[in-house]
Amino acid sequence: MPVNQTDQTTEELWRKYSYDKSPDAKEAIILRYASLVKYVAGRVAISLPANVEFDDLVSYGIFGLIDAIDKFDFRRGLKFETYAIARIRGSILDELRKNDWIPRSVRQKAKELERTYVELENRLGRSVTDQEMSEALNLSIRDFRHLLSEVSCTTLNSLDELWMTHSGDEETVRLLDLIHSNENDDPLFQLEIEEIKLSLATAIDNLPEREKMVIALYYYNGLTLKEISQVMEVSESRISQIHTNAIYKLRVHLTQGVQSIVKV
Repeated sequence: MPVNQTDQTTEELWRKYSYDKSPDAKEAIILRYASLVKYVAGRVAISLPANVEFDDLVSYGIFGLIDAIDKFDFRRGLKFETYAIARIRGSILDELRKNDWIPRSVRQKAKELERTYVELENRLGRSVTDQEMSEALNLSIRDFRHLLSEVSCTTLNSLDELWMTHSGDEETVRLLDLIHSNENDDPLFQLEIEEIKLSLATAIDNLPEREKMVIALYYYNGLTLKEISQVMEVSESRISQIHTNAIYKLRVHLTQGVQSIVKV
């Protein structure tokens, strides 16, 4: 897994590349952090169809690692792994999107699903249940959960993706522009980011217990869906459904938070 940033040799490599732009130092840094690419590729692969090759994900991720190395300033004392993982993941997802690996029919179903979540949650003022969603979509519970499995691959998002704000003007905003940046000290900007974080934290807290647990185990504890299925003693496919359900609910709240920023 990640290399220890406090390692003296690693620091020397960063210093040499930062000041001298040494090709040898850059190559050594790439090799030292190559394990990050496989780690991220493995996490992304969980939600992808079987026809997507793992080696392709690694290749896409390498470009993200190189980009992260080129743009990282080690003098700020920040942890490179955290910065690089976001770049690697974004690079993989961007390439997947270019290759249009999600069928149009699945995208349409995903949009309909998200639209239904938005309408129901706005009307009810709370997180909706599977039963309420299935009734709104005129599906049985079994068919609704099958739909969740079918659209699970669409819950992957790059920070460079343009998100619709659901406003009348159909404005868009880059998620990357809403992530904390040490170069942006604008108090108003930071306040807006904190408001979105608070909104998302509230949304997570309002999720049903099983969905909240899956989110916590996957994103905070770093477990795979297979490991979570063992912890919760249900099938991996069911965990995938619960995860997809939770993500769509959180996306609704996050998108509404983005909308409020764009309107300011």
